[in-house]
Amino acid sequence: MDKRTLLALALSFVVFLVWSMLFGPKPKETPTEKQATPAREENQPTAKERKRPPGPKRELMPEAERGSPDITVETGLYVAVFSGSGPQIKSFQLTKYRSKPEKDSPLKELVQVNNKGGYGLSLGFLGENIPNIEWASCKVNRQNIAVKAGAQPESLVYEWESPQGISIRTEFLFYADKYEIGLLVSVANKSDYVIDDTLLFNIAHVPQEMRRSYGSFEGMALLLGNKLEEVKKSKIQGKQFLGQISWIAYEEPYFMTAIISENDKKSTVKGAVLPDGEIRISYIPSPFNLGKGQSITKTFALYLGPRDLYILKTLNKNLAKAINFGWFDIIAKPLLVALRFFNKYLSNYGLSIILLTILIKILFWPLTRKSYQSMKEMRKLQPMMAKIREKYKNNKQEMNKQLMGLYKTYKINPMGGCLPMLAQMPVFFAFYRILPNSIELRHAPFVLWVNDLSAPERLFSFPFTIPLMAPPYGIPVLTLLMGASMFLQQKMTPMTGDPAQAKMMMLLPIVFTFLFINFPSGLVLYWLVNNILSIAQQYRINKQLT
Repeated sequence: MDKRTLLALALSFVVFLVWSMLFGPKPKETPTEKQATPAREENQPTAKERKRPPGPKRELMPEAERGSPDITVETGLYVAVFSGSGPQIKSFQLTKYRSKPEKDSPLKELVQVNNKGGYGLSLGFLGENIPNIEWASCKVNRQNIAVKAGAQPESLVYEWESPQGISIRTEFLFYADKYEIGLLVSVANKSDYVIDDTLLFNIAHVPQEMRRSYGSFEGMALLLGNKLEEVKKSKIQGKQFLGQISWIAYEEPYFMTAIISENDKKSTVKGAVLPDGEIRISYIPSPFNLGKGQSITKTFALYLGPRDLYILKTLNKNLAKAINFGWFDIIAKPLLVALRFFNKYLSNYGLSIILLTILIKILFWPLTRKSYQSMKEMRKLQPMMAKIREKYKNNKQEMNKQLMGLYKTYKINPMGGCLPMLAQMPVFFAFYRILPNSIELRHAPFVLWVNDLSAPERLFSFPFTIPLMAPPYGIPVLTLLMGASMFLQQKMTPMTGDPAQAKMMMLLPIVFTFLFINFPSGLVLYWLVNNILSIAQQYRINKQLT
């Protein structure tokens, strides 16, 4: 393979990588619905036609007077705080995950809001159809809940009944070993008028200032029909979806807060960004209509936990479709399965990446050997190729014809040297998608100072900024080793072409070093090991072909 071809391939690789980071595949979004509220059925009574007696004359009760103490729920997986006044989640800390790699750092908190005591998820009603609901303070069946390992699920029940005879019962069901929370909402109408309303769920979240994570997604996600829809946090404002929505979630890197309702045939989702920067996702199930003596119970499920493919699969609620590795999903998921398998025995994801890289190189060994052999043969033809180029320098069409005839005569594929790189590019990009999106690799340590394979590695911490480097600032040892290995590999590669092209090729290791400086250390580790193995392979093949 001549240097011009390899240079074009390498530059294409860089351009594609940068394009993927900055833009990536754009998810197709359902066109915005002009009407967010579900349409009413024909002959359904309007608000003016309903018989609605006024509620009792009383002032709005202050929160301090009607509020009850918060309720703490503890399981083996999380510690949650629910409001004592109504169905609202005010805090949700995951006991198996920390906010930072350090073991003494705070637990991971899923509820991120601006107001102290605010909620991350709440349940109410969309309309003003139920009298006195605005000052309703629910009764609860208990104050503190602890679900120990092996114990039966425990429930938290909110109950409220209006003076007119409308009762609302909300029950949360907690499991000892599940992030899933069952939810039943029952409305019974003993009043003299028709209730025509719908439930309203709100997910609130303030995106946190975090280090830049290439390839990760944060924003609103939902399963509309059987299709995953994703809206980045910067584009949530004004987004609406209408249809059969199996689940709706706010996703942040590695974690998600989701509402699941697989049986609702027609529901609405709206996204908004409040002036203070808080993101609000509203989920509106299909409406219900209750006459006197009628009641309804709606079943939902909540999921507040890690975006773990294996955990989400066990739910059997299509929530596993939230794990999306984009174009390279078909390669990324088998790689993730292999990494998890190796980690069972190695207990170190860094070592698992190294072992997987070795197996990939063994798999591509026949192709690699053939490519090096092709490059060696190409090198032998250089004198004849130089004569052809000189003879037909003013006739490129004839020059290419003569060169192709030379390749055919000696049975050489001019692109043979590119095959290993082309074959391994999908694997590289699959790793690129896995590292910032797989909870298994979050805060996964390797050795010494490399304590998080999903983040850039730095030796030491400098108090000053370094151009082109994302914080923290330090020495990117693995990245520098990776650049050095690329340089050595270039020096060993038998290539052809003029000296100017050779100098350009030697600049590529520098370009890749700067490109990788802010990449996750797990990705740099994969590329470094891949380079070292390629050098060893090239040394062995060069000796065999000499």
